[in-house]
Amino acid sequence: MRVSKGDIFERVFINEEVHLQLDQEAGSHVKIHVINAPFSITVNQLEEGCHTEIYGLEHLHGEENVTAETHVTHAVGGGSSTQLIKFVLADNARGRFIGDLKIAPDAQQTEAHQTNRNLLLSETAQMRTQPQLEIYADDVKATHGASTGQLDESALFYMQQRGISKQKARQLLVNAFMKDVIEVISDQYSDVREQLLNAIDGVVE
Repeated sequence: MRVSKGDIFERVFINEEVHLQLDQEAGSHVKIHVINAPFSITVNQLEEGCHTEIYGLEHLHGEENVTAETHVTHAVGGGSSTQLIKFVLADNARGRFIGDLKIAPDAQQTEAHQTNRNLLLSETAQMRTQPQLEIYADDVKATHGASTGQLDESALFYMQQRGISKQKARQLLVNAFMKDVIEVISDQYSDVREQLLNAIDGVVE
């Protein structure tokens, strides 16, 4: 699919497997949110001044096994991209993130950021992260980060000392971890955003 010059393409996918390939023309803006579903998203910035945002949130339980893939290519300069992908894994759940970011030699003055954060709620949950960055231009701002860990025990202790039960404290920390992926949903989808935030507030792992 081609996103025409100056157009805005924003979509929110919930519990729906996503396979997308988008080619961006000058000044176009792509913003994609995927909640609780496998996805493979490919975006090619073919002309100057494009902006790409990809947000993913996977909250997995039981034996669930989900792969999330992003493939972003900056073929020309003057554009930007942001990727924020988060996994919360409980029980025997397994997650995998493959993040492919390419900045071509002619893509000077590009700004690109890729972040993957993962939270393990059990000793048997598993996460694999595969960031793949290919940067061939010199005048760029590019960052990537990936982390996998468990809930902060000191934060849990602090909350329990103030009369919050351990289960409630865990819930609050998990909810806070997930919320920033939801809060960036635009006002165009404000009803969906509020429903998701309300649903997160009711989550107990």
